[in-house]
Amino acid sequence: MTRIEEKFQELSKREGALICFLTAGDPSLSATEELILQVAESGADLIELGVPFSDPVADGPSIQASSLRALHNGTTLAGVLECVARVRRKIRVPLVLMSYYNPILRYGLARFAADAVAVGVDGIIPSDLPPEEADEWLARARRQGLDTIFLLAPTSTDERIRRVAEKASGFIYCVSRTGVTGAREALPDDLPGLVQRIRAHTEKPIAVGFGISTREQVRQVTRLADGAVVGSALVNRIGRAGGATSEIAAFVRGLKAGTLR
Repeated sequence: MTRIEEKFQELSKREGALICFLTAGDPSLSATEELILQVAESGADLIELGVPFSDPVADGPSIQASSLRALHNGTTLAGVLECVARVRRKIRVPLVLMSYYNPILRYGLARFAADAVAVGVDGIIPSDLPPEEADEWLARARRQGLDTIFLLAPTSTDERIRRVAEKASGFIYCVSRTGVTGAREALPDDLPGLVQRIRAHTEKPIAVGFGISTREQVRQVTRLADGAVVGSALVNRIGRAGGATSEIAAFVRGLKAGTLR
């Protein structure tokens, strides 16, 4: 059982999982290390680290801007792995890298899978890799015991849901709405139906992301699904604060309070 699976199993009966997204290297990799530790101590159950990329087509303005700042700071995939190695010595919270496929492909699939596991990465979300084209990556990830999390969206067909349910491990990432990442004022009306459609094909944990920004939205999501992902709302606060602050800690604690059942 992987660390991600253990965490969802541990939480399943009493609370949902709070998954916090940070852009690695924004405002710097040293600041990211501090943020990971603070966010974990403040209640995050899993942490996603976004690998900055020059063409983040799935992301809205907040994460695009944070990726650009990180790239301007010289952040690389190798640097992100070094960051994970340093924080892994201090925390056991599952760490997931969310990356577009190009950086992984350039790094080398077998090398990346081995290096990721060696430094303490638990899972990968290859955000633009369709499951139909993922067998080469999956063979290497499975050999290393590395979870691969695929995305499903409101437009996903039942056939796509079945394919993702078969190939994904760790959890399934349910995109709450069509479009890009970004904080929203309300959850979409069709979200319960989407989660139900996914549940019909799998017993794997389901985490909902895109547009979740408040404790109340976390509360609503974790009564439908197994976890809630908060990204842009946290990235925005980090951008304003410039790193780990009491405001960031209080925000994460508030979000975590919304997961209690």
